Amino acid sequence: MRAVQEAARTALAAGAPWVDTAPNYGHGLAHRELAPVLEEYPQVLVTTKTGFHTAAQGRAAVVAGVLTAGRAASGHNLSPGFIRWQVEDSLRILGRADLVFIHNPERIHHGQGRGECHDQLRKAFCELEAMAQVGRIQGYGVATWSGLTSGAFTVGELLTLAQEAAGSPRHHFKGLQLPVSLVMADVIGQSLDAAGPLMQARDAGMATFGSAPLHGGELPGLMTPELVELIRPGLSAPAAALLVAASCPGLDVVLLSASSPQHWNDAAKALADPLAADQLRKVIDVLATG
Repeated sequence: MRAVQEAARTALAAGAPWVDTAPNYGHGLAHRELAPVLEEYPQVLVTTKTGFHTAAQGRAAVVAGVLTAGRAASGHNLSPGFIRWQVEDSLRILGRADLVFIHNPERIHHGQGRGECHDQLRKAFCELEAMAQVGRIQGYGVATWSGLTSGAFTVGELLTLAQEAAGSPRHHFKGLQLPVSLVMADVIGQSLDAAGPLMQARDAGMATFGSAPLHGGELPGLMTPELVELIRPGLSAPAAALLVAASCPGLDVVLLSASSPQHWNDAAKALADPLAADQLRKVIDVLATG
């Protein structure tokens, strides 16, 4: 787990403003590894998540009385009692959380339908809204992989659920995280047309986060030299892929992990000069035509 601390220290020493984590990352150990690093950088903003849990965390939730053994077996839960318990445990370890994302709520849509997904999201928002209103967290959001493309929910529907949870338009729903990459490129094309979830979230005053810009590390190996050259001559394939994601209109934060200062510096150098909109559209059009 030294890699977690090294990656975080590398990024924060280079001036990264956010650390994104989750209680199930690193086999459930990421929070404990990050805690001393966050103490060294009190100015950094922290996002964590709620929903997924490891087997050990599931057993602890059963002992705490917030999950039954049957519910713990699924590895994912959005019941209000579990959410509060998990977020409080994350706060105890990390010390703070600026945003708490509900992690992949579309799992409920896939298994139980759209109505149940919205109902559980509303209840989850109520719990997180209550925690935000007393200052336990600064805000909450949704981190999704396919919820916005599978029909589970829209940005407008999430905002409506947050207003219902708060009982007014003054809610603490402040963040949206979704994949943005050359593989998941539709959102980039939509943003270039001033449409789609990222622009909708930005218009609503939310912070937007792009996950998996290298598609789990697979993307650089899929890129041809011609595509890299089209994006920007002289870049490595990973840097070119990151540059496309970071150039997406409406995107505030690109989430990445660098294993060394050299890797981080290479990424930072590439991202310092985003692609112009016409060049980005050219790249997206090439991808669309195969």
